[in-house]
Amino acid sequence: MTKNLFRTLITLLLMATLTTPLAADAQAQGRAGQRDRIDLLISGGTIVTMDGARRVIEDGAVAVRGGRVIAVGARAEVEAAYTASEKINANGKVVIPGLINGHTHIPMTLFRGLADDLDLNEWLTKYIFPAEAKNVSEEFVRVGTRLGLAEMIRGGTTTYCDMYYFEDAIADETAKAGVRGVLGETVIDFPVADNKTHAEAMAYTERFVKKWKGNPLIVPAIAPHAPYTVSEEHLKAVRAFSDRTQAPIVIHVAETQKEVADITKDHGARPVDYLARIGFLNERVIAAHVVYANEEEIGVLKRLGVGVVHNPQSNMKLASGVAPVPRMLAADLSLGLGTDGAASNNDLNMWEEMDTAAKLHKLISNDPKVVSAQEAFELATIRGARALHLDKEVGSIEVGKHADIVIVDSDDLNQTPFYNIYSSLVYATKADDVQTVVIEGRIVMRDRRLLTLDERDIKGRARAFREQIIKSLAPAGTPTTGKN
Repeated sequence: MTKNLFRTLITLLLMATLTTPLAADAQAQGRAGQRDRIDLLISGGTIVTMDGARRVIEDGAVAVRGGRVIAVGARAEVEAAYTASEKINANGKVVIPGLINGHTHIPMTLFRGLADDLDLNEWLTKYIFPAEAKNVSEEFVRVGTRLGLAEMIRGGTTTYCDMYYFEDAIADETAKAGVRGVLGETVIDFPVADNKTHAEAMAYTERFVKKWKGNPLIVPAIAPHAPYTVSEEHLKAVRAFSDRTQAPIVIHVAETQKEVADITKDHGARPVDYLARIGFLNERVIAAHVVYANEEEIGVLKRLGVGVVHNPQSNMKLASGVAPVPRMLAADLSLGLGTDGAASNNDLNMWEEMDTAAKLHKLISNDPKVVSAQEAFELATIRGARALHLDKEVGSIEVGKHADIVIVDSDDLNQTPFYNIYSSLVYATKADDVQTVVIEGRIVMRDRRLLTLDERDIKGRARAFREQIIKSLAPAGTPTTGKN
């Protein structure tokens, strides 16, 4: 065999080898090997980004690595660039940013339905404060927190802002469940479950903030209850603490007409003006309710960078009033949406809050155009993030932000037929339509199954506390049996 013939045969054999299926697989593997490796790929579905352009991407995909979004765009482009350790098929579904519940008292899930149909002052002084005095302990707080966390995850809430006692225990349970929280330890001018004096409360909060500062999920905060339950001296101490530690401040402000009248009588100014006058308000403050704020006060809140959280259902149920939300939106206030505690709502369902917020203000203003469906959805996502001073981290599906993502079924009877994405989300979607929840890139619920919390155990422990609460409030000799 000549050398030239031998070379020809070798060349033909090599060409044949390169066209075999095995070679084709190797070439495909080589191409796949060039794709960037990621932790999670959410592929398909309609992505409602809530970014600056409010992009809605049909047949999109989201790439996640290290708990952050590293790509969002058309599915074909994202899938071509990345290979994932774990995938979620979102075909036919809607992919949204995790919802943000801007105001809660999460352990109060254990007081759900305890006292209803009362005004705020009577509800607090005759029922809630006595029930708390007799029942709140660290174990109570842990059980109530787990119950609330499970309910919020089921409804697609990935970030919440809280104010209660034993907030260190709340932070512990929240981190274990994989949920994001801005968590405020309560400071109040009378003895409560965890601290009996202002000095004790400040020392507790000091330890709490130091322990959790820098945690990827927990933002520790300080929470003076309200300007009518915390003295001017102590409010100033809270502001000084926040200045030193950079901890956010969570507070109730201007919730009722009685509060406005009392603060005006005692301090010569309405609540917002009083807090501004004493140097309390700034860009770290998160003010819940703000039902009674005039144009001037809205301007003060805007100028000082205060976040405000609207709680429509709680304010309606307690007949506290209706916040001037259309005027707040017109002023571009950092405005979010919250449920308040389950003792005054009586749930932690942000879908109901969105629907209520949009409809309530249409009725009150006699204008069907105010608080559109898109604006209501913004209150529970990107605007809600602004209200918590976290809009650079959460509230939208954007590159660099935390991967807090919710996948919603869009094929239920209540969503059929479909015309407009925001209308469907705000006016038709229910908490039960939430299918899968991702927080910090971790799947905490998949196909309605909780992965970080034990639902059966949570219900059992909550029901046991119900019996304790009933016995603690019943007069001696009163039967305590009832439906469980």
